[in-house]
Amino acid sequence: MIRRFAKVALRVVAALVLCLVAYFVVTFVQIWLRGHEHTTRDAQAILVFGTAEDNGRPSPELRARLDEALALYDAGRAFFIAVTGGKRPGDVYTEAGVSATFLEDHGVPASRVLMGAGSNTWQNVSTVLPQLRAHGITTVITVTDPFHEYRAMAIASAQGLTPYPSPVRDSPTSRYGLWASTSRRPSKWDSGASWATSG
Repeated sequence: MIRRFAKVALRVVAALVLCLVAYFVVTFVQIWLRGHEHTTRDAQAILVFGTAEDNGRPSPELRARLDEALALYDAGRAFFIAVTGGKRPGDVYTEAGVSATFLEDHGVPASRVLMGAGSNTWQNVSTVLPQLRAHGITTVITVTDPFHEYRAMAIASAQGLTPYPSPVRDSPTSRYGLWASTSRRPSKWDSGASWATSG
């Protein structure tokens, strides 16, 4: 009787482990595929997800995202660029403010730059959403690191936008970010107020 129970328990545990492994494999593949997909569609705006700034200048990671957004804008793929990201503890400048200044210094009119804030992905979208809606914008090209693209698009879609992917091609964080992102697939929590992740 004990042996039979032990065998059943082992089978249940093995099935659970197999399901868990399958979940991570499927999630990894989905994130990887989305992070290597570049849309050919145009949109009404380019949505740049914020990441760390360096005392008023874009960090290498943020600069890579802004360069991608500029390339799309210069190619006429969208009329507006929406930038996001707030302050981290001890910062003087916001990520969105640094991004806006960079874009304007590179020829984008201030009237074409929409600014949000936020300390996580959900907030990045929600804080700029009123400005997007004020301009009748529903379609966006989402610009972020490859490992973050799947999550960013899911959150943009959850807030009523139609997102198209344009991940940074040579992100400084690509080498180590995918594994972390695999274990943090989009899931609402905090009473539905945020989908927690940075940038």
